[in-house]
Order: sequence, then C-alpha cells, then structure tokens
Amino acid sequence: MGKKHSSMVWDMKTMFHCSIVMFFLGGLATLSFYRNNNQEALSSNTKATHTNATTITSTTANANIDDISKKNRTQGFDHQRRRKIAPPSLIETCDLFSGRWVHDNKSHYPLYKEDECPLMHGDLACQTYGRKDSKYQQWRWQPHGCDFPRFDGKAIVERLKGKRLLFVGDSVNRNQWDSMMCMLYSSIPGKKKLKLGLNRTLYSFQARDYNMSIDYYWAPMLVESNGDDPSNHSLNHRTVRIESIEKHARHWVDADILVFNTYLWWRLPIIRLLKGPGSVLGGPNQVYYEIDNVRAYKKVLKTWSKWVLTHINPAKTKMFFMGLTATHSKAKDWGGKNQETCYKETEPVTLDGFWESGTIPQMLRILGD
Repeated sequence: MGKKHSSMVWDMKTMFHCSIVMFFLGGLATLSFYRNNNQEALSSNTKATHTNATTITSTTANANIDDISKKNRTQGFDHQRRRKIAPPSLIETCDLFSGRWVHDNKSHYPLYKEDECPLMHGDLACQTYGRKDSKYQQWRWQPHGCDFPRFDGKAIVERLKGKRLLFVGDSVNRNQWDSMMCMLYSSIPGKKKLKLGLNRTLYSFQARDYNMSIDYYWAPMLVESNGDDPSNHSLNHRTVRIESIEKHARHWVDADILVFNTYLWWRLPIIRLLKGPGSVLGGPNQVYYEIDNVRAYKKVLKTWSKWVLTHINPAKTKMFFMGLTATHSKAKDWGGKNQETCYKETEPVTLDGFWESGTIPQMLRILGD
C-alpha cells in the first residue's frame, strides 16, 4: 500500500476515527448556520440522529455489511421518523459516511495548530513533543457524492451560544472532545477555562462570555461498570450493572447536544453482569453471572435507549450515536506484515471498501436495531 513510517509514535485510530464525527458535526452546524440564520440555534422539531462510523469504510465490503449500513442509516427512534421533513439538504441527499480520506495541503488544513490550543492534553501534542512531519494534520474526509462545507469555527460558536455540547463514552469520544475544543478555541473570544469534576469523570471547557460549554463525560460502558474510574481501568475482565445507568446519566440530562459511543470495551468475549448490591469492583459480596459480549451489548443498548426515550426531549436535545470503531490491531488487514499493528503508521487505509477483521458484525446489527 506504500505506507510511510515514522520514528515517532502516532495512534491512527485516535486521529482518524476521532475526527470524522467532528467533520460531521461541524458540517451540520456550518450548513445550518448559512441555510437559515434566523432559526433558533440547534432546535429543530425533532432529532435523534443515529450515525455509524463503521459505514465509512465498510459499505462495499460485502452484501451483508451493506445491508447493515443501509439499515443503520434508515433506522432510528420513533420520534425521528415522525419528525417534520425540511426541504432536501446535503445531509438528506448525500451519504456523508461513504467516502475516502484525501490529503489536502492546499486549503485550510490543519484546522488548528497546537500552540493555538493551550488546553490540549500532552498525549495528543505530537508537535510539542518532537514530531517533525506534519502531513498527518492535512487529511480530510471526502464523501463520494458531495463536498463538505469548510469547517467554520465562528459559525459553530455562534450556534453554541447558551448551549452545552456533551460527549459521553470511552477514550474515542474523549479524543473527539479534545478535537472539538481545539478546533473552536481560537474562535471563542473572551475568557475560557477547563474545569474538572466528579473525580475527573467530567471535563468541562467553558466560555463565560458565550455561556457555553463543551464537555466530556467518561462512561466507557454507559452503565455502571468496573471501568468507571477514568485513570484506573486496565482490567482483564468487564463487570457491569447492566440496568444501572442513572448514576452517570443524571449528569447528561441538561445537554443540548449529546454524542454517545460505546463499543471497544465490549469486545472481551465474556461480560459479567452483577446481581444484587455488591460492588462492581469486586469483593466478598459480589454476585454475578456471565454472558457473551454480543448479548451483553444488546442489553446495554436497550438500557440506554429506554433512558433516552424517558429523559430526552427531542425538541430540545439533538443526539448522535457514533457506531463501532476500528481497532487497527492487525496490520495484515491493510496489507501490512503479520503480527504488526498500527504502530508507526502515518497514513490512513486507502483500500476502498476496507473491512477490518476485528469488527464484530453482530454488534452492527444490534446497533441498527
């Protein structure tokens, strides 16, 4: 595939899968801002939008996966189906998730520079810590059937006035939060600060003059689990209280835009479901039973969707769910050597219809349902 390697480490999973929803959200905001500047910011009649990141690279892999992708693009919540349909727009006439990565060093990339985002976390600050090349900052997503509008930070900030944008999930959404924060930082005048709370479970980037916040909440399995500690969660098993979502969810209800994700933490073949009052962290009173990860994933999404239908008002809150994320654990999937991973990879996979062996199709179907 002609991949280039670098002596510096760069996690391509972090870079690419954690930027596609940023482009999508940015495109939505930019399109909406210029289509109708008189509309109330972020309040259409409806909207639970169900997105699936895996369809980006898998729509031509095989007929079954294509069917799953189509199903995921058409199925959603009942209140989505009942919404009032606006005139056709780019979002409705173009599949934004079918496309490819293209290198673009002639327009407006990178979308931000590290020295313009003082709140960036050190593990993402490649230039600061010595990376010499910059090509990795110049890739953009190009849908097959249309063009994204240029990312317009100022337009997005205007639409976020008085709003709370909240990312919920694992480190994939944490990286998306980092990206959004840095893409908008230079477009926000006045005082800005980063606030940590709830034992570092909640990160809040706040712009006082705009009464807005861009937040991230660590909940890798959405429900209560033994992974809830954001800094101490390298465990060889997964234990969850499968119907206990309120512990986390009570911190989400006031958001105007919600972006959820959960998948990678469900890939262990066996999940422990806690019974009774025992701690998810173990101990003498812990009683649990074990089921396979696919059944457990279905159960957690049922718990999540029930909470959504009970607590989320679609007239107030716009919602996204980012689907399955690639693991990039086997280089042979994209033409690399056996026993290697994405370590030192510096460019995205360019195979059209690429389908990674580490992705679980059954979970795609569950998410679609």
